Amino acid sequence: MRVAVVGATGLVGRKMLDVLEERNFPVDELIPVASEKSVGQLVKFCNTEYRVQSMQDAINSVPDLALFSAGGSVSKEWTPRFTERGTYVVDNSSAWRMDPSVPLIVPEVNAHVLRPSDKLIANPNCSTIQMVVALAPLHRRWRIRRLVISTYQSVSGTGKAAVDQYTGERDGRDVKKVYPHPIFENCIPQCDIFLDNGYTREEMKMVNETRKIMEAPDIAITATAVRVPVLGGHSESVNVEFESDFDVQEVRDILAASRGIIVQDDPATHLYPMALYAHDTDAVYIGRLRKDEGNPRTLNLWIVADNLRKGAATNAIQIAEFMYQSAYFTQQKAELIA
Repeated sequence: MRVAVVGATGLVGRKMLDVLEERNFPVDELIPVASEKSVGQLVKFCNTEYRVQSMQDAINSVPDLALFSAGGSVSKEWTPRFTERGTYVVDNSSAWRMDPSVPLIVPEVNAHVLRPSDKLIANPNCSTIQMVVALAPLHRRWRIRRLVISTYQSVSGTGKAAVDQYTGERDGRDVKKVYPHPIFENCIPQCDIFLDNGYTREEMKMVNETRKIMEAPDIAITATAVRVPVLGGHSESVNVEFESDFDVQEVRDILAASRGIIVQDDPATHLYPMALYAHDTDAVYIGRLRKDEGNPRTLNLWIVADNLRKGAATNAIQIAEFMYQSAYFTQQKAELIA
């Protein structure tokens, strides 16, 4: 297995290297890739240092798998060049997510739609990933009619420059501003740019990606995304209207039995999910489960996950694991030999 990590020097790229190592993904040859200014830098993986390569050098190496986390414009330009050489690509940018020919995958939810012919696979938005992991088993049981979402998203979701702004403001240093306002000791009700409909691009990602992943184009969805002064971990308050009445204890039981989910729901002992405790873990944490007193068919829940791991790196590598276990790469090599 020859594996390229594109964007290997960024926050998510470095986390991909960590997760590949932790999960013992079968990497026989690592090809770290970054922008021209980073070529030649060293990155560490499995106690070995690797020199960062250029994009073209990586393509010439014909990797079996390329994990992309280098931004939408880079993905648009370069992912087709990898797939043309036969490489499977899992792309973490927004470039291909809504392309109807590209599967958008959260393994716990819709890995069943993947086929060996899918050379390019999109990794969803971080906030969408954790939410659909929580909602999919409930949707299968009661069918979701409407979602009202409020997100509380950490600065690491914007990248290293945003983390630098937060820490600089906290420490009283002059730093480059990524956000239009201070983020330290503040909440900014804007994630990404505003669109003509008054929503931000982040909010509309959650609307459109949720419908695609859950194969439910008719779910009514509205979202408000807020940037909060937290370094890592996204939190979400979600109001879910089902087509029929439900039992809260059955909700707990279904979620507790679902892959990738940890239920933390005991208000009497102050047990509920928090970003602080989700840090550097791969689970989706769910709590504050309760009926909406204004509608017997509606559930309120609180969802938390590490946005750099399950919201990005881990989900991408779980996709790769599914492909490996399904012998995609073996089939690919057989085709090349033939």
